[in-house]
Amino acid sequence: MMRKGKRFLTKIGDAVEAAKDKAQKMGGSLVRRAKVAASDAKRGAGKARTLVAKRARAATANVKRRAKATEADAKRALGKAKRTVRSKLKVAAAGAKKAAGKVERAMSPKRRAAKRRSGRARKVAGRRATSARSALKKGVAKVGTAARKAGAAVDRAAQGAARRLAKKTAKRRRAQR
Repeated sequence: MMRKGKRFLTKIGDAVEAAKDKAQKMGGSLVRRAKVAASDAKRGAGKARTLVAKRARAATANVKRRAKATEADAKRALGKAKRTVRSKLKVAAAGAKKAAGKVERAMSPKRRAAKRRSGRARKVAGRRATSARSALKKGVAKVGTAARKAGAAVDRAAQGAARRLAKKTAKRRRAQR
């Protein structure tokens, strides 16, 4: 009877030992699996971090590039506007100078030797005086017109340049959307 009991207890002991061994093996396997999963997660996180950093750098560079391009365009448009205004001013100044020259020539006395004139010669002289007066009026009118045109040309040039720049910027913004 003792033998039967001992055998049974031995069997139970053996089963417990086997269960312990199996549990140890399973525990070791679980630990290994957990380590593998942790290292995979770490690697994935590192890749994601690298990707995010790369995208952020690319976006920053893109923004900087666009800002530079916009600044260059604005500078170019401003230079063009300045040149246009300068050239229009030069044209207007030349017109004003020409008109002033005409006025000056009309105002300067025509030197003629004093001599007796026939009736016909007196008529011609009278006409000359009248033409000098009309030339003076015309010259003054031309100076005013030239000045007015110069002012209008400068205004138009400045407005055109500003409008072109605004249109370009708006078009670029629409394209970015």
